[in-house]
Amino acid sequence: MDTAERRDLMTRYTEEVVTDEELLDVLERDSPSAYIGYAPTGEMHIGHFTTIRKLADFLRAGVEVTVLVADLHAHLDDEKSPFDLLDARTDYYQQAIEAMVEVAGADPENIEFVQGREFELDQPYTLDLYRMLADTTISRATRAGSEVVRQSDNPKLGGLVYTLMQSLDVAALDADIAYGGIDQRGIYMLAREMLPDYGYDKPVCVFAPLLSGLTGGKMSASDAASKVNLTDDRETVREKLGQAYCPMGEVEDNGVLEYARYLVFPLLEEQDEAFQVERPEKFGGDLVYEDYESLEADFVSEDLHPQDLKNATADHIADAVAPVRERLLADSDLLATAYPDQYD
Repeated sequence: MDTAERRDLMTRYTEEVVTDEELLDVLERDSPSAYIGYAPTGEMHIGHFTTIRKLADFLRAGVEVTVLVADLHAHLDDEKSPFDLLDARTDYYQQAIEAMVEVAGADPENIEFVQGREFELDQPYTLDLYRMLADTTISRATRAGSEVVRQSDNPKLGGLVYTLMQSLDVAALDADIAYGGIDQRGIYMLAREMLPDYGYDKPVCVFAPLLSGLTGGKMSASDAASKVNLTDDRETVREKLGQAYCPMGEVEDNGVLEYARYLVFPLLEEQDEAFQVERPEKFGGDLVYEDYESLEADFVSEDLHPQDLKNATADHIADAVAPVRERLLADSDLLATAYPDQYD
């Protein structure tokens, strides 16, 4: 695989790369590295799955991958995770991510997992953080983290420190590439701006799209119907997809189409399988799609009915979630320890 092919693999199904030229340069180096960070707050769901799936692409492209389970961040962001639950939630997040990577066709053993407290309390990290705190205005930090940390009229200092820590994590983990959702853009642009002042290279940034919820508009952690959870069984997945926002011929804010595009089709491609739509003969019989573009074209032209799309997408998603669900539920204490209020 040459450099251009590796670049194409790394950037497929992404929202933005900053910058493409820098990415090509990084891929020419020996052992290029990428990192993604997750604050272990609420339970992971299908939105995480679409982002984590790409880690398999990174590994196939010969990029070393580090996953930071950012436990301190989870507490700093308005105490979304109580301090005494950080270790349990870190364990849950790692197991969930490993399971999703495995479904994507890669070996999670090839990923290095790091917990925030392993390095964020030590020098030189803390000294660099103090220097950044001295150099950054409240308005700049607030603006950079506006799409990530909880906002209020009277914000806590933790959310501002969170933003600077995430910017610094890239350098502390010696990552050439920072990967995350497009909501992280402000923080990583701050990293590109500030890190050279402290003797570090600015990272290349690869951003995944933020996908719509199943109820239309933005996915909501507090709205169970807007997302598929990793512990949902097939019946629940089919029920949620069956009730999803999916107007005939409309693509915008259509979570069903988005999950078919960014999760189902990439997984099927790695398995060398096609997207199957089962229909009665009186409605035209079964359909087979080798690529997402053909499916979307049929949906827009109304040759593919929303309910048929929902049913097929639900089955494919349920197939993908099933092994993750099995792993998470195999240990009865895993979720109960991490989320005692929900699993008491």
